[in-house]
Amino acid sequence: MSYVIPHIVLQYAEEAAFLWLLRARAVSQRNYSLRDLAELDGRVEAHLDGLRIAGEAGWEVCKAELAWEEAGEVFAGASLAFESGDPLRIEEVLAVADQSPELARGVISALGWMGWDQAQPHVLHLLASEHPVRIRMGVGASAVHRADPGRRLAELVRHPEPVVRSRALRAAGELGRTDLRFDVAAALEDGDEGCRFWAAWAGVLLGDREISARTAATFAVPGGARAEAAADLVARALPLAQALGWWRWLVAQDAHRLAVIAAGAAADPALVPWLLERMADEALARPAGEAFSAITGADLAYENLDRKPPEGFEAGPSDDPEDEDVAMDADEDLPWPDPERVAGWWARNQGRFAAGTRYLLGAPVDQPGLLHALRTGTQRKRAAAALEIALRYPGNALFEVRARGDRQSRVLGV
Repeated sequence: MSYVIPHIVLQYAEEAAFLWLLRARAVSQRNYSLRDLAELDGRVEAHLDGLRIAGEAGWEVCKAELAWEEAGEVFAGASLAFESGDPLRIEEVLAVADQSPELARGVISALGWMGWDQAQPHVLHLLASEHPVRIRMGVGASAVHRADPGRRLAELVRHPEPVVRSRALRAAGELGRTDLRFDVAAALEDGDEGCRFWAAWAGVLLGDREISARTAATFAVPGGARAEAAADLVARALPLAQALGWWRWLVAQDAHRLAVIAAGAAADPALVPWLLERMADEALARPAGEAFSAITGADLAYENLDRKPPEGFEAGPSDDPEDEDVAMDADEDLPWPDPERVAGWWARNQGRFAAGTRYLLGAPVDQPGLLHALRTGTQRKRAAAALEIALRYPGNALFEVRARGDRQSRVLGV
């Protein structure tokens, strides 16, 4: 006879939800490697396994935790519900996830966590739904598995609801659906901002770079929600001479943070001296250091090229109850570069780099270098490598750097 200890089962549920939240951030962080991601995934799976072993008690705890209406709890509950195949359990989870695309992320992630054979019937059911958020879940789960919904996706890029249309347009790019290029191009004039952005993003991946990049560039407005992603995309999509022109335009507009991001994406070592100058600016030092590392492959912390934060520096929410600024520090996971040490490193190593050639992690941006970055880089740089590969081969699916680490490792042979 087996016994269930309630507080241990609750701990499994709470830890699974918490670790999922860590993972949701880790997949796009600058300091997580594929190995780190796989280790974190192992911890998530261990707690899910504890819930599975607990049987009915595990589900009852996850069901109760859904009352928090948080994406991590939805992930844990959805994992057990979909694995059980019980329609009532699945409906209880979906009723919570229906409330917002943010909560729906937990369902998408749970379906992505499962093997495709097990997830497929649930994904097809969601794709056939009439509920916009559920359709979005189905599209997102298909895209995570890089499983093409076929004709259904062609219908969804024209869906009347923006919440569906935007995710379908993104999926068209992720899946390499060049047959949808005309629909994607038409969406560049979409009245919804999210749809326009993802149409531009997908259009770049599907081979319509010039016109799509022009639309993406309209999002590169300082402070805009998609500004940094747009700056990165445009700099990668354009031929190097045009990308440098785009960078100069951003500098002229005093959009210096976006210019730093564009410099790292354009990846010409001729921009390194300008990046070194930005490292003296507290507001730009860390992203400038990241751009420098992306081009050169120099690990600031490992090679002792970093320093302590400036004295008195504060970022993110403070302890002052009257301080209305609650924004998190966007660069909190980045090291502070030491300008003098970094300049010294560059003086010793710049002979290895040729102006007019684009680099990622110290290697020319070519197929061998990009595969090396996918295998050994941190998540942000791995995403850049995956995007660069997709730009070279329109019609091929974008490598999913957010997939389970063990699956990625098998595909990449590491």
